[in-house]
Amino acid sequence: MPACLDNTLLLSMGFVTGLRLGFYQLKNGEEDTAVASLFSRIRPGRRAAGRGSLAGLLILIGRLLLAGLVLSVALVLVLRWVAPPTSAFMAGRHLAQLFGSDARSRISYQWVDWEGISPHLLLAVVAAEDQKFPRHAGFDFDSIGKALEKNRQGGRLRGASTISQQVAKNLFLWPERSYVRKGLEAYFTVLLECLWPKKRILEVYVNIAEFGDGIYGVHAAAARFFNKQPAELTKWDAALLAAVLPNPRVLKARKPSSYVMERRRWIATQMRQLNGPDYLRKL
Repeated sequence: MPACLDNTLLLSMGFVTGLRLGFYQLKNGEEDTAVASLFSRIRPGRRAAGRGSLAGLLILIGRLLLAGLVLSVALVLVLRWVAPPTSAFMAGRHLAQLFGSDARSRISYQWVDWEGISPHLLLAVVAAEDQKFPRHAGFDFDSIGKALEKNRQGGRLRGASTISQQVAKNLFLWPERSYVRKGLEAYFTVLLECLWPKKRILEVYVNIAEFGDGIYGVHAAAARFFNKQPAELTKWDAALLAAVLPNPRVLKARKPSSYVMERRRWIATQMRQLNGPDYLRKL
């Protein structure tokens, strides 16, 4: 008999029995213990069923977490050698096109291997975004501390994401900020740093970073803005592309503002101070 019917039957029997016993005990002045005794037989069964349901839920959650762990590690390992066909950010733009909320935007993306990328561009993004990239293990805690202090004092909100963190976010996650996303970003950053060499992280970064509205990766950017192959980008071309990375939908490489041009000059200076493309040998 199903447990729910069994409990219903017991309750019905208990009610009837309680009425009879209550009448009898009122006549004899006895304390009403029979009904309590009957219901004490029902409650442990319910508690056991509750404990069983909770245990089953915990087991299910544990299995899901384990499956997620295995799948994420497998995905990161595969992408160490296989060129990503897309990224989470690009997939989001595709969905926006599909459902009409961003119908006008089009995505330009084509993978290019490390050997086909100008070393000037590789150095420029490091100089602009993460000069400690060859040395840290995925997180720049000094920059994080400074950003938190500045934000606490009411200064302009600024981030402190490393190139590794940006790859984790752009490749696997979504753009909206939340504690959940930041937690997953940290998790994927650790995976990338453990399972990929620095050279691979930087190679993927320059291929999936957005350099303009819907323009993803160095191949699309070099063709759109300079009519060149990625390997042909000069120092100043590279510095200009790196200058728009903080907000490529507002900062324009095609019609750079005075702010973008100032950033371009600063990045070019940083590239020189980092000893030029030789700096990349540390990777």
